[in-house]
Amino acid sequence: MYAAGLDAVQIYVPWNVHETSPGVYDFDGQQDLVGFIRMAQKTGLLVILRAGPYICGEWEFGGFPPWILKNNGSIVVRSMDPGYIKPVDKWLAVLLPKMRPLLYSNGGPVIMVQVENEYGSYSGVDCGLDYTAHLRDLFKSYLGDDIVLFTTDGDGDGYLKCGAINGTLATVDFGAGGNVTAALDVMRQWNKGGPLVNSEFYTGWLDYWQGSHSRVDTDTAVKSLKEMLDIGASVNMYMFEGGTNFGYMNGADPPFNVCPTSYDYDAPLTEAGDLTEKYNAIKTLLAKYKTLPNITVHSLPKKAYGNVTMLKYSTVLDSLESIAPSEPVHSPHPLSMEEIDQGYGFILYRHIIQDDNIVKELSVPGIRDRGYVMLDGEPQGMLDRTGATSMNILSRKGQSLDILVENQGRINFGAQINGNRKGIISDVTLGGNNLTEWDMYPINFTQLYPTIHQKHGESNAKPSLDLQPSIYVGIFMGGSDEIKDTYLNLCGWSKGQAFLNGFNLGRYWPTAGPQVTLYVPKGVIYADPQPNVLVLVELEAAPCPGDGCYVQLNDHYNVSGRCFYEGPKPTYKFRSNRL
Repeated sequence: MYAAGLDAVQIYVPWNVHETSPGVYDFDGQQDLVGFIRMAQKTGLLVILRAGPYICGEWEFGGFPPWILKNNGSIVVRSMDPGYIKPVDKWLAVLLPKMRPLLYSNGGPVIMVQVENEYGSYSGVDCGLDYTAHLRDLFKSYLGDDIVLFTTDGDGDGYLKCGAINGTLATVDFGAGGNVTAALDVMRQWNKGGPLVNSEFYTGWLDYWQGSHSRVDTDTAVKSLKEMLDIGASVNMYMFEGGTNFGYMNGADPPFNVCPTSYDYDAPLTEAGDLTEKYNAIKTLLAKYKTLPNITVHSLPKKAYGNVTMLKYSTVLDSLESIAPSEPVHSPHPLSMEEIDQGYGFILYRHIIQDDNIVKELSVPGIRDRGYVMLDGEPQGMLDRTGATSMNILSRKGQSLDILVENQGRINFGAQINGNRKGIISDVTLGGNNLTEWDMYPINFTQLYPTIHQKHGESNAKPSLDLQPSIYVGIFMGGSDEIKDTYLNLCGWSKGQAFLNGFNLGRYWPTAGPQVTLYVPKGVIYADPQPNVLVLVELEAAPCPGDGCYVQLNDHYNVSGRCFYEGPKPTYKFRSNRL
C-alpha cells in the first residue's frame, strides 16, 4: 500500500472477535489492534479507524457478537433498545480508551474515526437520530474534541438524511463508472465546507455462493479515481487488498445471499497480498500526483505441495463425543444456537421418535440455515431456509432423529440483520404434531485435532463413498525448505469446512462456486519434521472411488469457477426428499 502511494489505511474493528463473550476481551495475537495500528505507523501510513459498533464489511452479523441475542432474539440492533445499547456502551468503554493514545494529536497515526456505518441504509422513517447522537457523544467523551469524527453513507440525499450526524463530517461512498461530480455534490450539500471524501470507492465488488465472481474493469476504476483526484477529493479504495473470512466469519446479505470464504473483491492486491494489473495501473496513476516511495515490492511465491490423500476418519455422529464433549442441553422445544452459547458453526439436534409412523412430513420451518436429517445415522436428506424446509420420512418408535444444522453466517446488512438467531428457531413437526424433548449438542470440530494428530500414524481412516456428514483426514509434510503460502483445491468435493493443524481455513462449496480454492497462509503450515494434519468436514458427498479421496495444494488460486466430481458415482444420489 505504502509503495503504491497510499497515505493511510482504513480499518474496521469487529466487535465480535474482541469480546467473545460478555466481559471477556481479546486483543492479543491476531486480535492485537493496537499492535496493528502501530505497525501501520511504522510503515509510514496514517490510520482511519472505523470503530463501529456496526461495521458491515460482509462480516458475520456486521461485527456484532452473537451473544447479544442469547436472552432476547427480538432485540433491535442499531437503536436505543436497552438489550443492545447497554452492551454497546460497555464495549466502547473498553475499545475507545485504547484508541485515544493512538490519535494523531497524541503522536499516533489515527487521523479520523468513523461513528457507526452507513446508517442511512438501515434506519426507518424516524431515522434513529437519538441513537447516532448517543454514539457521537460517547466517542467524544472517550476520544476528546481533537479528532475528526465522520460518517459514511451512500451518495444520495435519502441516505444522508438519516446517516449524517450533526457535528461530524458526512462522507459518501460510490464505485467506479458513476457520475463523480453528482456524487460529491451530495456531500457538499450536507457539510459546511470541509474536504470532499469518497470513503468507500469500490475497486471491485463482493461475491456470493452460487453466483459469479464480481469484476470491475481496471480502466474504469482508474478513470473514476483520476476524476476524483483531479478535483482534489480524498479517496479511500475499498478494497485495496482482498481478504479472507477465515473460520465462520463470512456474512450474508438479505434476503439470504451468503458470502464465500474468500473476500478477494477483485481488489488491486489479492487476498494473499499479490500484485495485480489493477495495482500497477493505480500506482502509475498516483505517481502523477505525488512522489512515490523508492520501494520495490513483488508478489510472494506460492508453493504447490501436491496431492494429499484424504481418508475417512468417521461420520460426524460417530465422533460426537469428541466434537461435543460436554453434556447436551435438554429442552422440551428446540433452542437456538445463541441460547446455548454456541455462536458459530454447527449444532446437532436429537429427538427420539415416540411412535411408529407411516410416511409423514417432517417440517422444520425455523431451520437456520441448512440441516442434514438422519434417522439412526442413515441420511434422509437436506433442508434449507432458502429452499425445502420439509421432507417425508418413514420413522419407527425408538429411532434417533438427528438434524445437523449449519449456521452459514448471519445477515450483516439492512433491516433483516434483526431476528438473526441460528440453529432451529421454532418448533419441529412430524405429521403436523409438534416434536418435543430435544437434546442439543454444540459442535466444535477443532476438538478433533489433538486426537487426530496423536493417532495419525495408526488412523482407522479408510476410503468411503458415504453420503452423510463425515470427517476426512489427510497428512502431508511441509518440507525442509522455506514454507510458503498455498491454496487448497477442493475440486470434486461438495460442501463443508476445512481445518489445517487446528486452524479453521473456512467453508468450501466448489459445486456452488465461484470459490474453488481456499487460501492457506504459510503461518499455519508446519515445516519438517512435524506433519501437517488436514481435516475436512464433508457434509454431503466425498469424491471417493476405490482408491480413496484426494485434495491438491496448488500454487495458484481459483475464486471464479465451479467444480464437480466426475469420477465413479455413488450407488444413490443425495437428495432433499427421501422416502
